[in-house]
Amino acid sequence: MSEHKIPNALIYESSPYLLQHAYNPVQWHAWNDETLAKAQKQNKLLLLSIGYATCHWCHVMERESFENQEVAQVMNQYFICIKVDREERPDVDQIYMDAVHLLTGRGGWPLHSIALPDGKPFWGGTYFPKNNWINALTEINRIWTTEPQKIYEYAENLTQGIRQKEIVPENENSIQLNKMALQSIVQQWKTQFDSNWGGMNRAPKFPLPNNYYFLMRYAHQTKDAALATFIEFTLTKMAYGGIFDAINGGFARYSTDEKWHIPHFEKMLYDNAQLVSLYADAYLIYKNPLFKEVVDETLQFVQNELYDGETGGFYSALDADSENALGIKEEGAYYVWKEQELQKILGSDFEIFSQYFNINALGHWEHGNYVLLRMESDEDFATKNQLSKPELTAKKKVWKDKLRKHQSLRPRPLLDDKMLTSWNALMCKGFTDAYRVFQKTEYLNVAERNMNFLLHKSKRTDGGLNRNYKNGVSKINAYLEDYSIVIDALIALYETTFNEKYLREAQHFTEYLLQHFADSDSELFYFTSDEDAELIHRKIDFLDNVIASGNSIMAINLFKLGHLLENASYVEKSKRMVESVFSSKINYPSSFSNWLQLSMNFIFDFYEIAISGTKAQEKNLELMQYYIPNKVTAGSCEESNIPLLQQRFNLKKTNIFVCANQMCFAPENDIYQAIQPILNSGN
Repeated sequence: MSEHKIPNALIYESSPYLLQHAYNPVQWHAWNDETLAKAQKQNKLLLLSIGYATCHWCHVMERESFENQEVAQVMNQYFICIKVDREERPDVDQIYMDAVHLLTGRGGWPLHSIALPDGKPFWGGTYFPKNNWINALTEINRIWTTEPQKIYEYAENLTQGIRQKEIVPENENSIQLNKMALQSIVQQWKTQFDSNWGGMNRAPKFPLPNNYYFLMRYAHQTKDAALATFIEFTLTKMAYGGIFDAINGGFARYSTDEKWHIPHFEKMLYDNAQLVSLYADAYLIYKNPLFKEVVDETLQFVQNELYDGETGGFYSALDADSENALGIKEEGAYYVWKEQELQKILGSDFEIFSQYFNINALGHWEHGNYVLLRMESDEDFATKNQLSKPELTAKKKVWKDKLRKHQSLRPRPLLDDKMLTSWNALMCKGFTDAYRVFQKTEYLNVAERNMNFLLHKSKRTDGGLNRNYKNGVSKINAYLEDYSIVIDALIALYETTFNEKYLREAQHFTEYLLQHFADSDSELFYFTSDEDAELIHRKIDFLDNVIASGNSIMAINLFKLGHLLENASYVEKSKRMVESVFSSKINYPSSFSNWLQLSMNFIFDFYEIAISGTKAQEKNLELMQYYIPNKVTAGSCEESNIPLLQQRFNLKKTNIFVCANQMCFAPENDIYQAIQPILNSGN
């Protein structure tokens, strides 16, 4: 903790990350018009330091450099220093991340960039040890003072590189959207699989839910049994590994090793949200009880640690670092265990616990610390140890209760308590998907309460959305990511509840996007609104990452809404978007997984299911027990003006209408009979 007692300008911010630096001796400023104007007026270079509240190496660099008076003196003398929370301002982060990638070939956080007073970058990197940092800043100031033209030229060239980096290629030699092309892409992807531990054959390993969601769907629709088995194996290994918190539930950010064992211990809302949706649908396919356990325990963790019961909103993250027994901040201190500590807590049960969670060479991390790691199913473990399944379940509950009680005495990790619109919408959809599969009313209640929070706290009077909510204040104009994910959650809620207000809101935000985010020179959407202050480049982000790109999510939204609302222009826009992205060879399919999922909607049969009648919701509960990724569902218990439901209501009986390719099958009263054409379609 800094001993500096005089706050800098960050003291007026709400971001936990910025507030962490409010008492640094560095005269930090937030990114805003006033700061940028100050730099231009004083003709001083901008020094941007970008990170987030739960970033381990951000904390390290703060302790080593930003709390140091010598470093602060250099930074304050030569630069206008700006701290940016990448989660609040992904638009700023993207620009300077591109710059650092172009400069160094890699990127990450903490992210540092030095730019001209007008914001054009010319130098950057990630983490710097203290002496390296001082030397670099001193040399940059020398060049700026003696040879400024060199810096101007380099900044101009780098800015041009940023502007060229993600130009969508012309749609001249586009990949034909067909089954052969998809098969070729998946076959290429399979060469990267790790047959020993699941996932991709590399370390570190990120869960990347949208990757496995596409591969799982592809395996299901093409009846690729080997791929289906691999996906179940991967999801099982992830749940067995230390990346999943076996005591409290919830997933850590990623695994540092190939066996999903040693995580980077921060827990992010967006990871857990997407993994809940993935494991819920996986349960429909595989009926693996482990997957239900993962969903239940993850949502319990979210409700315990990241949910604000007063507003219905979700907080952003828990830090990786916390104080160890010596009072020193250490990554994972809250989550790791010593063998003697476990023996004392568990007593006579330690031996069987140590077998179950590998308190041995396999489960050891470093410095005598163990991260819990499973290697087999409960069924196999119970049989091997001559236990019944209920006996093992009871033991596990006792173990977890005891360890949680002991853990509660440890210093807790920092909570990042800002509420981001897109991440909240992801979690809203996670709870909605969990309800759809497991039909636990509490899950739907949380999802609807969260959407009510978004529509009342994040939605502005002009019809747009804000990005961030904290301490009763909603601020920062929302980005494409926010709108597209909110629309996705609204569609999911409509299909689950048949509450038409969700469909109307989804259409409203879609029209807002088309008005304020559309690029007139391509089929895609800008990341920022036309109402946002200009940066040095207005980005179009179309590559899928840990969260799928806003463009790919929005393209799927347009496809679904086009079918639900019989709006052909939406469907055609969706098709043009996916074709524009697939206009060159896909060398890295993981960066296009959500686009590949959309392509399946065009390549294979896609179904519209309409349920009309007084028992529509009851029938929908039955329908939701089937994994059918290639459909949209509309329904009502009364007359409705939704196009798929018009003139289909019958007071005496509830009918299920299934249509595909502008053709409908005979209506049925029984869900299983109604979906036979889908189940027997062969794709």
